[in-house]
Amino acid sequence: MDVSKLIDMFSGWKRSDPLQAKVMFSAMYDHAPEEALPGRAAMRSCTLGTSSNLLSYISMELPVIDFAALNGEKRSKTMALLNEACEKWGCFQIDNHGIDKELMEKVKQLVNGHYDENLKEKFFESEMVRSLNNNGVISDKDWETTFFVWHRPNNNINEIPNISKQLCETMDEYIAQLLKLAETLSELMCENLGLDPNHIKQAFSGTKGPSVGTKVAIYPQCPNPDLVRGLREHTDAGGIILLLQDDQVPGLEFLKDGQWQRIPPSRNNTIFVNTGDQLEVLSNGKYKSVLHRVMAEKHGSRLSIATFYNPANDAAISPAPKLLYPSGYHFGDYLKLYSTTKFSDKGPRFESMKAMANGHH
Repeated sequence: MDVSKLIDMFSGWKRSDPLQAKVMFSAMYDHAPEEALPGRAAMRSCTLGTSSNLLSYISMELPVIDFAALNGEKRSKTMALLNEACEKWGCFQIDNHGIDKELMEKVKQLVNGHYDENLKEKFFESEMVRSLNNNGVISDKDWETTFFVWHRPNNNINEIPNISKQLCETMDEYIAQLLKLAETLSELMCENLGLDPNHIKQAFSGTKGPSVGTKVAIYPQCPNPDLVRGLREHTDAGGIILLLQDDQVPGLEFLKDGQWQRIPPSRNNTIFVNTGDQLEVLSNGKYKSVLHRVMAEKHGSRLSIATFYNPANDAAISPAPKLLYPSGYHFGDYLKLYSTTKFSDKGPRFESMKAMANGHH
C-alpha cells in the first residue's frame, strides 16, 4: 500500500476513534514484515493530532519480559529489563511464562459463562445502572461485577454461589501453575534487588505461607462511560499481582510520569503483572506500586482475572535490611572511613557504616 494513503487512513481513524488508530498503528508497525510496510520510517514520523502522536504512543510501549530468554545469552538483558520495569513502571507483561494457554482460554470461557448465567441480569437490574441510565454521575461506586476466591492458605472456591464444578477444577489447575510463576518472579525480583532468592516468599509467609487470592471481575458494556469508572484510581495493597485479562476490550490504565497510559488487551494470553504496596515497602521504595484504574467501555465487556500473591495477615513487613541506608552513626566515623575509600564505590562504604552502627566492627 502507498505510504501516503496509509497515513491518510490512520488520520481518518484518529478523527473517528483515536484509541483504535493507536492500537492498529502499533500492531501493524511492530508485527508487519519489512516487505509489507516499506514506508515504516515515514509512518513512524507521522502525527495524528496535537495531543497524542503515534511516535509517543510507541515510545511508551509497556515492557514485555520474555521468560524464554532467561535461560540463554539474553538473560542479563532480560533481568535488566525486568528491574527497569519494576523501578520505573510498576507493571509489565510476561510472555512465554509456561502456563498452559489452552487452560487459560478455558478459564476465561468458563468465567464469562458464569457471568452470563449468574451475574449479568442482577447487575443490570441494580440501582447503579438505573442511576446511570438517568444520566447521573456516579463517583462512589465502580462499574463492575465481581467475586473473590481464596486459594492459599485455605481454598473457598466451592463456597462461591452457583459456581460450577468445572470452573472450580479449572481455576484450581490454573492457580497451581500461576503460583509457580509468582514464586519464580519473586525470586527474580530478589536477584535484581541483591537479596536471598527466597526473601520475598519468606517475608510474605507468616505462619502459614503467603496469601493467594483471585478477584474475578467483569466490567460490563457501559452506555455512558463518561459518567462512571469501571474501577476508581488506586494502588494495590498487596505484593505481586498477576492478571489474566481480556484479549479484545481495553480499559486498564496506569499512571506513568504523570500521564495515564492505556494498557492494551493481552494478546496470546500474556500475563500482565503489577507490583503492590508491600513490595514497595519491602524494597525500601526501589520498586513502586503505581496508581491504576479501569475505564468503563461503551463497545464491549472486559474480563479481568487478577490473582494476588500477598503477605499472610500475620506477616511482619519491613524493608529488607540490606536495602536500607546506614543510620545512627557519627559523621566523624564516616569521614574516617571515607578518607581511605574516597575513590572506591560508595556501596561497600555504606555497608561498613551499617555494620559499625549495629555494633559490628
